[in-house]
Amino acid sequence: MLKKKWLIRGIILFMILAAVFGAAAYIDRAYHVEDVQVDGNVHYTAEEIKNIVMSGHFGDNSLYLSWKYRNRDIKGVPFVDVMEVEIAEPHVIRIHVKEKKLTGYVKCMDTFIYFDKDGYAVESSGVKTAGIPQVLGLSFDSVVLGKPLPVEDPDIFRSILTVTKMLQQYNIEMDKILFGESQEISLYRNDFRVDLGNDVSTLEKKMMLLPELLPNLEGQKGVLQMKEYNDRGDYIFKPE
Repeated sequence: MLKKKWLIRGIILFMILAAVFGAAAYIDRAYHVEDVQVDGNVHYTAEEIKNIVMSGHFGDNSLYLSWKYRNRDIKGVPFVDVMEVEIAEPHVIRIHVKEKKLTGYVKCMDTFIYFDKDGYAVESSGVKTAGIPQVLGLSFDSVVLGKPLPVEDPDIFRSILTVTKMLQQYNIEMDKILFGESQEISLYRNDFRVDLGNDVSTLEKKMMLLPELLPNLEGQKGVLQMKEYNDRGDYIFKPE
């Protein structure tokens, strides 16, 4: 009687294990990732994001990845706030990347310190990221990640945000933004500079003209004088 009871238990256990392994094998086959789509990435290539997300055990299983990257903040990946994995089809996943919003960067020795709209040092990297301008004219002794840049006038970050928003709005690519004496603003690209002055009331009007003026400056060295606004776009370029 006792042997029969153990035999029944053994059969039941075997059936449970068989069902578990069978289900695991089915899930492994049915949700094996064969195609990956990535959106929202700027600082990393799609291949780099794919390698980050699909690393480790079960990294090629769409069901597991959708669970692993659900409502999860990302640690240890600079410039990325959130990554979410969506199952488009059992064999296809979409990785949605939400990057940290960066306003500009300052250079300390060979390190690039990226900061947000409020002036908080968000990330440091030895690699320059395209599309984010260097900000010149800020003075400070040290930088601590997660803390505001210790500048004399914190209101400067409002001005920086205003300028960078306009650059994005009018699709203007600039390498550097200089905030000089009396808050005069200059923009740098390649070998030329645009002096915009410090008149905030006409700043956007000048920005609106830049997309038409900049193509004529490519390959030249000098300064485009735009301190005084005129709606005809008659500005003087001084070669250097």
